[in-house]
Amino acid sequence: MKKIFLICFIFLFSLNVLNAETLNLAKNSETAILIEASTNKVLFEKESHKAMAPASMTKIMTMLLIMESLDNGIIKLDDEVLISKRAQDMGGTQIYVEAGSNVKVEDLIKGIGIASANDAAVAMAEKIGGTVENFVDMMNKKCKNLGCMNTNFKNPHGLDEEGHYSSAYDMALIASELVKYDYALKISSTYDENINVSGQNHWLVNTNKLIKFYKGIDGLKTGYTDKAGYCLTATMKRNNMRLISVVMKSDTKDNRSTDTIGMMEYGYSMYGSETIFEKDKYSGTINISNSEKREYKYYLDKDVKIIVDKNRKDVLYTTEVKLNNVKAPLEKGSIVGNLVLDFDGKRYIYNLKVKEEVKKASYFKIFKNHLKDIVTGNVRK
Repeated sequence: MKKIFLICFIFLFSLNVLNAETLNLAKNSETAILIEASTNKVLFEKESHKAMAPASMTKIMTMLLIMESLDNGIIKLDDEVLISKRAQDMGGTQIYVEAGSNVKVEDLIKGIGIASANDAAVAMAEKIGGTVENFVDMMNKKCKNLGCMNTNFKNPHGLDEEGHYSSAYDMALIASELVKYDYALKISSTYDENINVSGQNHWLVNTNKLIKFYKGIDGLKTGYTDKAGYCLTATMKRNNMRLISVVMKSDTKDNRSTDTIGMMEYGYSMYGSETIFEKDKYSGTINISNSEKREYKYYLDKDVKIIVDKNRKDVLYTTEVKLNNVKAPLEKGSIVGNLVLDFDGKRYIYNLKVKEEVKKASYFKIFKNHLKDIVTGNVRK
């Protein structure tokens, strides 16, 4: 395996100006894609919208809903999950949970994210959704919200089922949401760990061997069934830029890895990230007429970046701030407008959020402020 990787490195580093077609990327996979995670800019694609069996890459969406539930306080890592007979009887890769026993949420997450355990995925689906079927509905609703056009999930684990499909592009979109959670990356980058399963110690080994054999890759999910072939959604961060690659229906594990590394090296050798505005250094003010202070500072919720081709000299972009006509009261962190970035024929929208709570002024103070505006000629139109 290591020899294959080394040959791939040497080959790609010797070709730094050729386009994706000349490089013949992902030649061992039926479909593939490479995107930059913060902008979802597509850097390379091959039949990326084709509906395919996703196998255990399905668990990327399962993990995303788990992370959201943790973030919203719906579940906690030390919560106990009562294991059902349905979870116990799951086939494929397992951590061998026993019906009637209790397993911590944290251990089930590790089972899913490290070992790709189907029984753990069913247990967490029942914990969050009440039933597997309701959880699958949640998965598909989330897909629609993310703009996935060629995905329909029938289960939370990825075993082949009629009508269960996704595309490389859609899997990349889902992955770009999951990598926003540091805990998800912590789990997916863990190579091995021991957990307690139904009173028994269980050793987990990550199904994604690239996290050990290729420096920088810290996720996300492998997949394999007879129908799906060998699949992998991978991610890594280098030079302040996080990339996500997806390969589907590769013929062997080694070729799945070779295609993934080839796309990653292509991405980092041909593209770079330029930060236009840093969220920690950016601020502006908005006038809210019916508020106590009237002027309030707002901030960006994330850095504004552009992904540029290193061989291009003309990097042109425009930005515009569009403030909403908001009224008090507003909670701290409420969206008060957007920063709009136009670059390379596409529009990117970033939220502007108010830095503090905006309290509504009394009617007397509103009248007083309005009168002051008339006198000073500062009347808002």
